[in-house]
Amino acid sequence: MTDVLGIHHVTAIAGDPRENLAFYTGLLGMRLVKRSVNQDDPGTYHLFYADAEGNPGTDLTFFPWPHLPAGRLGTGLTGEVMLAVPKGAVRYWAERLAAAGVHSGPLEERFGERALLVTDPHGMAIALVETEAERRFSPWEASPVPADKQVRGIHGVRLWEESLGPSRKLLEDVFGFSLQASVGEWHRFVPTGGSSGGVVDVREAGGVGRGVMGRGSVHHVAFRVPDDAAHGRARARVLAAGHRPTPVIDRFWFKSVYFSEPGGVLFELATDGPGFAVDEDPAHLGEHLVLPPWLESDRERIEAMLPSLDG
Repeated sequence: MTDVLGIHHVTAIAGDPRENLAFYTGLLGMRLVKRSVNQDDPGTYHLFYADAEGNPGTDLTFFPWPHLPAGRLGTGLTGEVMLAVPKGAVRYWAERLAAAGVHSGPLEERFGERALLVTDPHGMAIALVETEAERRFSPWEASPVPADKQVRGIHGVRLWEESLGPSRKLLEDVFGFSLQASVGEWHRFVPTGGSSGGVVDVREAGGVGRGVMGRGSVHHVAFRVPDDAAHGRARARVLAAGHRPTPVIDRFWFKSVYFSEPGGVLFELATDGPGFAVDEDPAHLGEHLVLPPWLESDRERIEAMLPSLDG
């Protein structure tokens, strides 16, 4: 029995934070469930978008670093984030994006699923993927998107790797994922038992060159573990497999361990709890800047460094 349940969240690098907020809440209709800062760079926001409750597996998060140059896709990077939408919803999404002047690519068929491709304002590749898989999801009543069309959370990620073998070994032997299918240069791995929100597509892309992280790139992919005990076991397996995980880091809303998988993509193991409601009223998530307790004494200086998200 694996302790890794699927994807907990994906964190990416954005440009202007107001443009990022407008796209993910105003156009994609996700809820801003936590307005905080990068705990390693407190002069930068950390913005969390998710379902109404911020359930694990539904959140896509961003560090807005507008000063960074654009990233360059290549091996060792996550090339795309797949967001789950209900079966039959891609027509609605194509029309909604077009009405907002946002270009979407042609529909793609991937492993039996329909995917609508779009790029966010700062260059990150997104696929809206139709799926009927059951998952924890709470619709956001204030969303501009009807409940039956809303983004359900993370469906998966697409990684570009120089070689499949080492990454496959990690996913199968350490995380307990299994190879579901291969189509051309793409190989799909899913959590044992078919848990939703955990698809990892790996492209064996040897020869395309190493990617460079920057604005519009995915920073890291976080995988779910249910609790502290499972977190410890998963970290021990990563260490025993010859990787170099960090010590457990308390992020207040969850606990984290980071390491680079064999191809170079930064992975995280994150606990499901305690969750985003531990320090805010669930009805008012994301409305105000929230800091973990160890940064609270520095609030005045931090607030002075952050740009306004209004207007």
